[in-house]
Amino acid sequence: MLGSRSEAEDAVQETWLRYAAALADPAARAEIRDLGAWLTTACARICLDVLRSARVRREAYPGQWLPEPVVTPLDEGPRADGFAPDPAERAVRADQVGTALMVVLERLTPEQRVAFVLHDVFAVPFTRIAEVLATTDAAARQLASRARRAVQAPDAPRHTADADEQRRVLAAFVAAVESGKLEALVRVLAPDVIVIGDSGGHFPAARRPVIGPDAAARFVLGLFGRAGRYGGTLRARPVLVDGALGLQLETVHSDGRPLRVVAALAVAGGRVTGIFSQLNPEKLRDLPPLEAGDDWPPRW
Repeated sequence: MLGSRSEAEDAVQETWLRYAAALADPAARAEIRDLGAWLTTACARICLDVLRSARVRREAYPGQWLPEPVVTPLDEGPRADGFAPDPAERAVRADQVGTALMVVLERLTPEQRVAFVLHDVFAVPFTRIAEVLATTDAAARQLASRARRAVQAPDAPRHTADADEQRRVLAAFVAAVESGKLEALVRVLAPDVIVIGDSGGHFPAARRPVIGPDAAARFVLGLFGRAGRYGGTLRARPVLVDGALGLQLETVHSDGRPLRVVAALAVAGGRVTGIFSQLNPEKLRDLPPLEAGDDWPPRW
């Protein structure tokens, strides 16, 4: 809903505080007929307020903005069927719900985003969504429909690959980068591939998306080439980023500062459709450290 771990935690805490206050008030407590519905409505309204204020803050954000990645070691990933046991975790680990979708959600209005996430991800009925948004059922349906069209737009990064296809494409991507050959990397990238990097102004990064296989390949090879020239050792390991296969990397910037990167890959049709690199240290505070043996090129 929010694309921010800290904001999500604050929203949950505020929901709990409102629930605790309702329990202390007999009149308010009597109005809670369905606890799940009450909590969903309260939390969604809090998220709506946060999204409205976040749009103003992100207009002043330096460079491109990406959500905070949820990084999970491969050995702590989903079960064999691709999902975790909890319903909410099942939702966020579905192939269609990952960094690519989070990026597209930023195109939506706060109201569209709330309607889409509640209905299409968590199957909340439009009657309840209308209550959250203080609108009609028909208007809530229209908001979700517009959001769905934006998510499925031709220029939206696609991520439809299952775990096996993601593994094959990531291996091909790493091999092409390791070879240093432009043609090899171009073959791994989709015709409409997009590259987005979020440094939060802490490190140099492209201020606009890099689009197209040739431009993207040159950009990616340049990044990995500079990592080698700076004298620091490039380290990496494959991880799950927002439920999809990606890379966690560490190197040294030209000024000597440690540089940590989480790269999420969107994959469809056997090629990389999106590369989303998070290198803002403020969004990587909870990142687990790399260990001995996590060398480049990564192994899995």
